[in-house]
Amino acid sequence: MRAPGDTAETVLACGEVRTCLLQTSASLPAAAAGELLRIRADERVRISERPNLHAVSPDVLTGVDCRLPAATGAKVRAVGTVAARAVLVEGRVLQTTAQFRSPGRGPDLRRPWGHYLVRPGVLEPLGRLPGRAVADGVLADRRQAGELDLGAIAERLLGELLRHPLLDQRPPFKSRRTRLRWAALRAADGAGPSIERFTLAEDGLRTVELRLPEHTEPAACAGLCEDLALHDWLLTTLVRMVERSRLGSADGHDAVMALRPAVDHLLHLWMPRARVDTTLGPLWEVLERKPGFTRQWQTLVQRIRDQLALQAIPLLREALTAR
Repeated sequence: MRAPGDTAETVLACGEVRTCLLQTSASLPAAAAGELLRIRADERVRISERPNLHAVSPDVLTGVDCRLPAATGAKVRAVGTVAARAVLVEGRVLQTTAQFRSPGRGPDLRRPWGHYLVRPGVLEPLGRLPGRAVADGVLADRRQAGELDLGAIAERLLGELLRHPLLDQRPPFKSRRTRLRWAALRAADGAGPSIERFTLAEDGLRTVELRLPEHTEPAACAGLCEDLALHDWLLTTLVRMVERSRLGSADGHDAVMALRPAVDHLLHLWMPRARVDTTLGPLWEVLERKPGFTRQWQTLVQRIRDQLALQAIPLLREALTAR
């Protein structure tokens, strides 16, 4: 993995994505999305409208000098900057991502801050980086005092955006946030990209371990993980809405009314791989086989549509009888 302009080979990239419903009653149009995500005055918000409205903020950097979490308990000190950004999809779903990449070895002594500031999103270890141990440490759901916490950086940015005066704090339905934590190690020479593991936890945490070829840009990896986090949040939210509606057991009209926000705000957002780098697109095929994201989504959507059709039949009969 190597970013444009990098002189040192990246052997590890890590990040955490927070995903939630934007706390406002109506989805934001493009102009308002740009205003919400204008977190730096010197860089513009990138907005695209095809195949859906997608706004991306500029990166903001957080300087860190701390230990990296390591599953082996190794004391790995790193210095540099963590890059964080926000993404708004269809003016409705908000994501924030904090990420870094690291070379396999850094200087033995700490350098002046100027050295790190010209390498945005790079954390250099002091000495050798035990990539496997740090990857496992980042993916673990525990932190010791003084260790880097990517989730806290992503959560801070998310909290700032959710307090923006543009938002009326009246979301159309209740939902929970999800966290997707990812780590990408370099693949063996000649090997293609792969998903080594993908786990779901009950507390909203998901973890993904990737293997990526040397030429893969870290931005492409982050984009893949944001896309995965988005669709995992959509699926998780729809499952909970169907469960709360008591579809199939409650009064049909009540179930339809409970699911109306899903029809109005969620169903049109399902577009896996719409903005994933073509070199990483095949990784979605793995997730389609197991756990089967789109298959489960389509099953839920069909249940909702069937219920809507059942509720429409009596109304149609009444209309025909009245003629």
